[in-house]
Amino acid sequence: MITKDKAPTAPEDDREAATAPASDHGHADHKTGTCVMNRREFLLTSSAATATFTVMVTLNPGSSEAKEVPAAVATYPRQLIGKLSELNAHDPLDFNYPDEGEYSDCFLVKLDREAGGGIGPDKNIVAFSYTCTHQGGPLQGTYKAEDAVLGPCPLHLSTYDMTRHGILVSGNAYQSLPQVLLELEGDDIYAVGVFGLIYGRYDNLQA
Repeated sequence: MITKDKAPTAPEDDREAATAPASDHGHADHKTGTCVMNRREFLLTSSAATATFTVMVTLNPGSSEAKEVPAAVATYPRQLIGKLSELNAHDPLDFNYPDEGEYSDCFLVKLDREAGGGIGPDKNIVAFSYTCTHQGGPLQGTYKAEDAVLGPCPLHLSTYDMTRHGILVSGNAYQSLPQVLLELEGDDIYAVGVFGLIYGRYDNLQA
C-alpha cells in the first residue's frame, strides 16, 4: 500500500507544456507497491532545484513483518532557461540541465517548422542534450538549420533529427538524442525534465 503526501494545488494559468512521446497517465499501484506519476503530478512537485516528495511504501505486504516506511522520490528541477521573445530562429541557446555535472550540456533552439515536443505558438521550440548517445561525442557547433538536424558527431558521424524527438537519422548511434521537456509560462521557458537517458549516466539525476 502506498500513501503519498498531498501535493499543493496550483491555480489554472497560462502554462504550456511539451509532452514526450509516451503516455501521460499515471497511478499508484497498491498491489505492486510502485508509484507512477502522471505529468501534472510531475510538474507540481518540481521546483527551482531538484525536488523530493515522500511516499509511504509497505515492505513485506501480507506477512506478519509488513510495515510502512517512508521513501524519498526525486523529481527533475524546474529551471528557467530562456525567454520566448529573445529567441532567434536557428540560433541555439546553450544551458546546463538537469545539473551542472558532466554531460549536462544542452541547447534550446527555435526551428522554422513544427517539431515533436515543441512549445510556443508554432510548436517549434525544442531543447536537447549536446552529447552523442553513441560514445559521448560533443555535438556543439553541428546544428544544421536547413535540415533541422544535429550532427554529424565528430566521432562516428551520428546525426539526429530535431523535429522528431531527436531520432537518429544516420551514423552509429542506436538511441535517440535525449530531449529536454519544456514548459512555457508567459514569456519564460522552463526545462522540466528529460526524455531519454543522458550519455554517461545510469540515472539522469545522478551526475
